[in-house]
Amino acid sequence: MAAELIAIEVAYADTQQQSVIQLSAPLAATVAEAINASGILSQFPDIDLAKQKVGIFSQLCSLDTVVSNGDRIEIYRPLAQDPMEARRGRLRK
Repeated sequence: MAAELIAIEVAYADTQQQSVIQLSAPLAATVAEAINASGILSQFPDIDLAKQKVGIFSQLCSLDTVVSNGDRIEIYRPLAQDPMEARRGRLRK
């Protein structure tokens, strides 16, 4: 009997481009397995899953979270500037 597959997306954007990859994954796939299966790590070699956060539909999660049908996994890049510090700088002006 074939394993049941679910439809998911893996999304990432850097300062130059963005990518959303649609793929099918096994029913019990984790976020890490889905990211690896998507091929996005070869498309964006600067991604470091040991340092960068991931989420599903803007909700932070861990790499061992099991994905569900229709999920969009997002890989977040580090912020260039702390938002609170940027706000303080604008207020000082």
